Amino acid sequence: MTPADLSLTVLHAVRRAVDDGALRVEVPPRIKVERARPGGSGEYASNVALTLARSAGRSAREVAGIIEERLRDAPGLRGVEITGPGFLNFTLRGDAGSEVVRAIRTAGSSYGHGTALAGTTVRLAEVTESRAALVTEVVVRLLRSQGAEVETQAVGGERVYVHPGAYDVERLGSDAARWALLRAAPHDRPLDGAPLLAQHERNSLFRVRYAYSRVRRLLVNGEQLGVGPEWEDLVDAPALLHALGDHPAVLLAAARLRAPDRLARHLESLADALLAFQHTVLPLGDEKPSATHRSRLALAEAAGTVLAGGLSVLGISAPDRI
Repeated sequence: MTPADLSLTVLHAVRRAVDDGALRVEVPPRIKVERARPGGSGEYASNVALTLARSAGRSAREVAGIIEERLRDAPGLRGVEITGPGFLNFTLRGDAGSEVVRAIRTAGSSYGHGTALAGTTVRLAEVTESRAALVTEVVVRLLRSQGAEVETQAVGGERVYVHPGAYDVERLGSDAARWALLRAAPHDRPLDGAPLLAQHERNSLFRVRYAYSRVRRLLVNGEQLGVGPEWEDLVDAPALLHALGDHPAVLLAAARLRAPDRLARHLESLADALLAFQHTVLPLGDEKPSATHRSRLALAEAAGTVLAGGLSVLGISAPDRI
């Protein structure tokens, strides 16, 4: 991880804290990190918490704690320590990609599921309006993915408020109908369904499902070339690694905020990073297969696993071919 990658990682953590409502500040355009001073902790440090404290109405150490919580699973970071009045100090991993790929291979489509909400019981009100019922169904799945117990009841219970919208399966099919209702924030109008049927890069649903199908094709093509997915070498793909590393935090935030759209938007970002990366995965022309190609294929395979798992939470299929 370079200093620029670290700066972007911390910026993502601040943005997640703002999106979660944990911090009420304007997200800065960039975050400065510098080499830790002699006698300091870690390899790099940032004073971002001190610069945000006043506008957040909190102490710098409180702000640092909020940011640190969202950096714990960040790829490339071995540890984050808060020192002094609120400095964040970072120790880097030698090979972040292997940690992410290993975690995804171990968990499979359940990568990002956890126990952060274990011991919590959420009681949701039964609803009949079609979009509210669909959003509630997915919220239940999100909450359970984080260890919460969920009950639905006819009287009382927490109600998931949404802008109403028709679940138009007959015209759009199940996948597009669900994406139209889930991709928009619950309080916003659903997406227009017709564009979701077009196989075009402007169609966000198409991009996500196409990215998954590209992974399946890369694995088939790799087998034909004698290249199998195996992490053996460093891979320069910071955007893709960031998106994969963010996935557990996104699932938790979507569960806590009852916001399936957060997961849908994250899958878009992951798909875009994967589609930009795909052309570098396999050997081209007379290029001979190498450890780098096997590692790139392992990273692509991991991204496909996360895309399929995320779509499954939303109740949307991930076809091998489009």
